[in-house]
Amino acid sequence: MTGTSTLASGLKHLVLLGAGHAHVHVLRGLAQHRPADLAITVIAPYPRQLYSGMVPGFVAGHYALDQCVIPLAGLLAGCGARYIEGSSIALDAAAKTVTLSSGKTVAWDWLSLNTGPVMDRERIEADMPGAREHALFVRPIEAFGQLWPQVAALGRSRPIHLAVVGAGAAGLELAMAAAHALGGAGYPAGGRVSLVTGGPPPAWNYPAGVQRRVVQALRRLQITVLPDACVGMSAGEIRLASGARLACDAPVLAIGAQAPAWLAGSGLALDSAGFVAVNRFQQSTSHARVFAAGDVASRVDAPHPRSGVYAVRAGPPLLANLRAACQGQALRPSQPAARTLNLISCGGRHAIATWGGLHIEGRWVWQLKDRIDRGFVARYTRPS
Repeated sequence: MTGTSTLASGLKHLVLLGAGHAHVHVLRGLAQHRPADLAITVIAPYPRQLYSGMVPGFVAGHYALDQCVIPLAGLLAGCGARYIEGSSIALDAAAKTVTLSSGKTVAWDWLSLNTGPVMDRERIEADMPGAREHALFVRPIEAFGQLWPQVAALGRSRPIHLAVVGAGAAGLELAMAAAHALGGAGYPAGGRVSLVTGGPPPAWNYPAGVQRRVVQALRRLQITVLPDACVGMSAGEIRLASGARLACDAPVLAIGAQAPAWLAGSGLALDSAGFVAVNRFQQSTSHARVFAAGDVASRVDAPHPRSGVYAVRAGPPLLANLRAACQGQALRPSQPAARTLNLISCGGRHAIATWGGLHIEGRWVWQLKDRIDRGFVARYTRPS
């Protein structure tokens, strides 16, 4: 059914497109203080957020899936927001509308984007023919969370070979988590994991000392590292740029995120990679009534890596500026941290911590990560 969503006259309409790390904070904050004349709509494909920071722990067997999710129902009820289950296929910044896959059009006075990372299947299929049919995509993370138990069940029935494509933080953590799981109780001996890096060494974007720690962790788990690129897939194997073929039961795609295709025709100013260009207020550089945070956005004034750490930290300033904008008040700038604490889980209850050029590892680092991750989920799950 198609149509245009409308609200009672006299109300300002804030649409939150996506339920990423920043938006769950916005919802919690609006429950504590919401302008009386503000109507809120949340549009997201799933009625919960699967917290990406805990997914490697889920794969490794440390958490049940339900321990890694933030249900939206409590957050929505707390601030009186309505929920539309769906995904955007078009955005018109000039007309102030977003069109959903259902055909429904939603009008807005203010818009905030926090849709999370996207894996462009058409682009990936062009680079790796067969990927759409044979690969297990890490994004959307909710779909991965639902499909992983099928891979685990296969691994319990017989020894299997997993090939993780991508050697960024996500690929590293998932490869080590899978290797830990396959070597655990209930799994037959002989299961193994390979990591296809695409060429660069594992953890190439980390300091040399961290790279050495990661390589040692991969060796402890007997993960085969292939400095080659995947150029195609078919049933039971992936094809490498070197001409070699790697037999595998399940190729897991954990490559970098791309900008959503629907941004290209939105009229919003975008960066060179197609992400929303935002300023020091997390505000679109071309449309003052549009804000964006997380992987969908690019801070043109202060470039920084796209990671969950920065997405979480964008929540408080985004909340403050959305409140201010909707009430005609001055916006407040925010500056991304020059250094952040990054925690790489290594399969078992062991992790590597990095802070700028400093790094350390151990069981206690994993315990720290576990406490931080559980705390994040609990903060947005329990009543405000």
